[in-house]
Amino acid sequence: MLSTIGDELARVALTVLVYQRTSSPLLSAITFGISYLPWLLGGPLLSTLADRFPRHRVLITTDVARALLVAGMAVPGTPLPVLLGLLLLVALCAPPFEAARSALMADVLDGDRYAVGTSLTNVGAQVAQVTGFALAGLLVALFSPSAVLLLDAATFAVSAVWLSARLQRRPAPGAEDPGAARSVWRDAGAALRLIGRTPRLRAIISVTWVGTLFVNASEGIAAPLVDTLGGHATQIGVLLAANPLGVTLGGLVLARLVGPQQRERLVPVLVVLSLLPILLAGLLALWAVPGQATFALVVLLLFISGLGAAWTIPLNVAFVQAVPAAYRGRAFGVAVSGIYGVQGLGVLAAGLAAEGLPAGGVVALIGGVGLVAVVGPLLSFVRTQGTVPASRPGAGRSST
Repeated sequence: MLSTIGDELARVALTVLVYQRTSSPLLSAITFGISYLPWLLGGPLLSTLADRFPRHRVLITTDVARALLVAGMAVPGTPLPVLLGLLLLVALCAPPFEAARSALMADVLDGDRYAVGTSLTNVGAQVAQVTGFALAGLLVALFSPSAVLLLDAATFAVSAVWLSARLQRRPAPGAEDPGAARSVWRDAGAALRLIGRTPRLRAIISVTWVGTLFVNASEGIAAPLVDTLGGHATQIGVLLAANPLGVTLGGLVLARLVGPQQRERLVPVLVVLSLLPILLAGLLALWAVPGQATFALVVLLLFISGLGAAWTIPLNVAFVQAVPAAYRGRAFGVAVSGIYGVQGLGVLAAGLAAEGLPAGGVVALIGGVGLVAVVGPLLSFVRTQGTVPASRPGAGRSST
């Protein structure tokens, strides 16, 4: 949570800082988007570090590195190219950190405790994002962006000290696998082969990527959608917050009140529940009379969509259970890199479509096409339920 809050502080502070210096919306947007580049360009490679070294050491080292780099960014008068270069280096620390954190959680929490832990992590991430954005806006208004960057550096430093003092030491997972590849390229390839040769993992990845592509695509056209509904700029945040709030509450209910077996059986229903309200919200925006009542109904539908999007929790648990412990870091890197990629593609496609179609029509199209596109992956997922994954990438297909 500390690292995530720091990330949001840095995004806002740097966006403001770059805009203050250049008055360029494009450069400001590029600054905001740089943090996604490492996942898209090198996520699978960088995530192999979580399987090659002790995971606690990866977490602590990346936090220390980010604390030092962000402190360097806070130096007044740092040239813009150097600032953006340091930002890219900070972002490069995210894939190994997140891969190690996710894999280590699966090592620490067994059975259904992992599902509950994943739910709490998702809630924590949502709270941290909201807190980070809110604090950043307030602090940038009160102080300089450089001061906010120093606070960001402090969050990473505290996180590193906390992990160093409290986290149990465990050996590198590769130590359990003497035949493991020793090059990051071969390690990343091993993760891709593991996913490619395991029907269970392919099905989970397919549902995750296709579902994410369509559930999040409408975020890119929030402003024109609010305008279509007769709202004003301050309501954009309300619209954008509806889905994450639903995900948070749905995740808590699913993890605490639904048993492990039932969660996985509910995945197809939840995926449909995450996409059908988007279709209905688009049709409502397209045909209903603009006004506060229509806006409230659209927000409610997007909230319901978020409740359905809690399917990420049982899929996360199923993915971890299907991946051997020594491969969890890099397999997680492949999965998350794809998630970032499809999110970007979905937002871009929605934005392009909105150039020629009404925003409501685009949202309805997203929901309708998503419902059709996810049928194949869901059928594959249902067919692989109850299978036992291969223990190594070369072990072939799963057996029932």
